[in-house]
Amino acid sequence: MSPKILRARFLALPPAVIGALWMSLAACLLGALSVLVRNISADLHPFEIAFFRNAAQLALMLPWVMMAGIAVISTRRTWAHVRRSSFGICAMLTWFSVLTMMPIAEATAISFSAPLFTTAGAALFLGEKVGVRRWLATAVGFFGVLLIIRPGFHDVGQPQLLALLAAAFIAGSMLSNKSLARTESPNAMVLWMGVFMSLFSLPPALSVWTWPAAHVWPWLLALGVVATAAHLAINRAFGAADASYIAPFGFAQIPFVAGVGFIAYAEMPDIWTWVGSAVIVSSGVYIARREARRAKEEEGQPLPSVAAVAVENA
Repeated sequence: MSPKILRARFLALPPAVIGALWMSLAACLLGALSVLVRNISADLHPFEIAFFRNAAQLALMLPWVMMAGIAVISTRRTWAHVRRSSFGICAMLTWFSVLTMMPIAEATAISFSAPLFTTAGAALFLGEKVGVRRWLATAVGFFGVLLIIRPGFHDVGQPQLLALLAAAFIAGSMLSNKSLARTESPNAMVLWMGVFMSLFSLPPALSVWTWPAAHVWPWLLALGVVATAAHLAINRAFGAADASYIAPFGFAQIPFVAGVGFIAYAEMPDIWTWVGSAVIVSSGVYIARREARRAKEEEGQPLPSVAAVAVENA
């Protein structure tokens, strides 16, 4: 089957399904990104890793700009890009630091309080209609996160608090993504993020600067490739469906990271990690089925943002 036919069939799927697939792919890529950061942190400070990750993403996007022309990144919403990048760099610096302080599966579990903030923010700041069932399903997903963390049974210190702070910053970035996706192309969003976040991450990196050893450079390049692919997938996900619907599919990152953590670091997730992950995934599956049923009842009318993404892809 030719790529054109596969692409046509993909674009013919309901918008909710397209968004879910993009977000699921992004979740796995972000899980891989966390593992790369964990490995590189043995040689570089997390602030330096953040700078190189952003610089690599920017470098990877520049050939696209050269081929497509500078007009493809024109924008009248510069400050919106700055706001989104500000949330992004705060989330990145705290998250990269957290990954060096605690088991990767536990850190990822705590970070998934972000969709709860995102759902509330989408309703309050973006004016999205969030139904009772979606609120309940999101709450169930958050309960799954609590099963993994089990507050009261573990000490809550600086790493856990930083992880929660990173989740709040992630939610702000996700809401900014959704707002920008209404008018900006996904590729342009990724490029502007690379520009501003490279600038914002340079001062913290210089404060702890050491030059990377030769064996670290390939890992930094891989970090940039994975990060760029992840954010391209995220932008397309948010361009396809509501933020409050898309966010729960990021929960797929938890079992993915738990498996990689076991293989790479011999970090054995306990039974509560698997129970909590099952609850989280179940809530995401329910939301997907509910959204697909609602779209069918509305006779498959696409959201305006989906139409914009279809034009951009074409």
